[in-house]
Parts: sequence; structure tokens; C-alpha cells
Amino acid sequence: MAVELKTDEDFKSTITENEKVVVKYYADWCGSCRLFAPKFRRLSEDERFSNVTFLDVNAEKSPEARKLAGVTNLPFFATFKSGELVNGVATSKEDAVVEMINEL
Repeated sequence: MAVELKTDEDFKSTITENEKVVVKYYADWCGSCRLFAPKFRRLSEDERFSNVTFLDVNAEKSPEARKLAGVTNLPFFATFKSGELVNGVATSKEDAVVEMINEL
């Protein structure tokens, strides 16, 4: 499944309509965010996570979505289950993101 780009307008409906969601919060100026993008895309295509929705959210342009996850630094990853925040962490380590997804 591809990574979907979401904004404040469609973020809340997306996390409530999908049971398991992982979100990467980024900013255009963030080098670590750009470096993680291919890893996040690869995870979204991994068969182990075929039942998980992967979202990209520009943290600077979507303050409401950022607030829902308590974003503190970038890149920031958050997992949601049935619309509720499960976990959130600022990291650039793929293993940490995989662990979060597995906890869903």
C-alpha cells in the first residue's frame, strides 16, 4: 500500500476510518525526514503490514494533526488504533518504527 499524504482537512476521518494507522510527521526543511522517506515507503509495501494505513503529514501545515499526536521533534512517528493515539516517538530509526507498528 502506498503512503498517503494527509492534511488537517482529512486527517481525523482517515485515522477513524482505518483500524491501524502509522503516521510520519515531517517538514520540507528536515533532512532526517527526507532520508527516512524511502524507508517509510518500503515499510508501507511490506506484506507484514498490509493491514496498516501509512500516512505522511507535513507538521508545519497541519497543526491539528500535529497536536493529536503531541509532536515534539521531527521526524515524529505516531500510531493510531481506531482513531485513538497508541504511541508516538521522535526517531529516525527504522527499528523503532517497526516496533511501534508491531504493537498495533
